[in-house]
Amino acid sequence: MTRHIILWKLKPMPPENKAAVIANIKTGLEGLLGVVPGIVSISVHTHGLPSSNADLMLESSFIDDDALNGYFVHPAHLAVATTKVRPFVETKLCLDFAD
Repeated sequence: MTRHIILWKLKPMPPENKAAVIANIKTGLEGLLGVVPGIVSISVHTHGLPSSNADLMLESSFIDDDALNGYFVHPAHLAVATTKVRPFVETKLCLDFAD
């Protein structure tokens, strides 16, 4: 199994806008389950503890590295990434690993 973990820090914005952006990211990415082949699980965590310095985290699992690579270029993923995620992100960290 291949894991794909992303941490995002969003650009500064009013709290009500931030809440809407986070909700759209969560809905968009979690909606890819069953659409993009090879996704085993996908979850966006939005309620970090006060000690956190990231706004949200993507935790996803794929059947293998090929499935992860297919996810990166899948049109449904690209649509979510380019419209719901990237325009609002200030910082992104990624860790992919096999377990």
